[in-house]
Amino acid sequence: MTQTELSSQAQAEIGQARTLDELEAIRLKYLGRKGEITRQLMGLRDLDPSERKSVGAALNQAKGAIGEALEARKRTLQDAALDAALAAQAVDVTLPGRAEFAGSLHPLTLVRERIETIFAGAGFGVAEGPEIEDDFHNFEALNFPPEHPARAMHDTFWMADGQRLLRTHTSPVQIRVLRQAEPPVRIIAPGRVYRCDSDRTHSPMFNQIEGLYIDREVSFADLRHDLIAFLSAFFEREVALRLRPSYFPFTEPSAEFDIAFEGTGEWMEVGGCGMVHPNVLRATGVDPQAWRGYAFGLGIDRLAMLYYGIDDLRLFFDNDLRFLRQFAH
Repeated sequence: MTQTELSSQAQAEIGQARTLDELEAIRLKYLGRKGEITRQLMGLRDLDPSERKSVGAALNQAKGAIGEALEARKRTLQDAALDAALAAQAVDVTLPGRAEFAGSLHPLTLVRERIETIFAGAGFGVAEGPEIEDDFHNFEALNFPPEHPARAMHDTFWMADGQRLLRTHTSPVQIRVLRQAEPPVRIIAPGRVYRCDSDRTHSPMFNQIEGLYIDREVSFADLRHDLIAFLSAFFEREVALRLRPSYFPFTEPSAEFDIAFEGTGEWMEVGGCGMVHPNVLRATGVDPQAWRGYAFGLGIDRLAMLYYGIDDLRLFFDNDLRFLRQFAH
């Protein structure tokens, strides 16, 4: 086979190559170390000197033509591969964009904001205080006797110094407000509190909200009215309220209040309340002869369970996105 025929044959095969791998195989066949052109170039030394020059020139010409054909076909195959890749990855810009999931407020935060909004409509401000408290604000000023079980280690998280503790209720905020502000006072105090308790309806850390109303003419009837008004607004229905006599060191008289489930005749405890004890007023520098008021406390977590129909408090703290996304707005 002459050099011209060899070149023509190689170019024909190059034109039929459909992939870069096929093209590389053809290159090796003709121009590789063991390829046909390379073999013939190495055989020039065996030719008569009179033929060597013309045959060598013809082989180099064939080698150049095959090389150019290989490069041209390579560019064609690469362009085709790029076009195919672009077609496969094409984006239809007329389609609507894929929406990203936006974060939302935690259900307990939603309930807390709902409570604050309702009480704001009744003229209550929002007060906050530290979660690490001292004995005076958490117990003594609230009329807890020294031997009260709430002071014990098995009920309360005390710091290593034995002087500070994680607050067991948000009532210390009431003490701080009364020591700083002149009556009349009308506030709610929402926040996290801590107690040694954990089961499906209790948590060692939970959210509580307490209310305080101090004025010259405040009665237990005002307390009952405001609780009914709040609970009816919160649940968006008329709520039946039941008050049961109870004992709290910081109120006298004291009561626990329950709400009725519609159509079932069942009652559930929601919180505690009462008239602010005179000793609490004295501890904050407020004259109990001139001022009186009521206080109440209830669990935000418990209200959230009732509002959303959830039977296990721990769901609020498990951080399961499948659960939390149900409350996204």
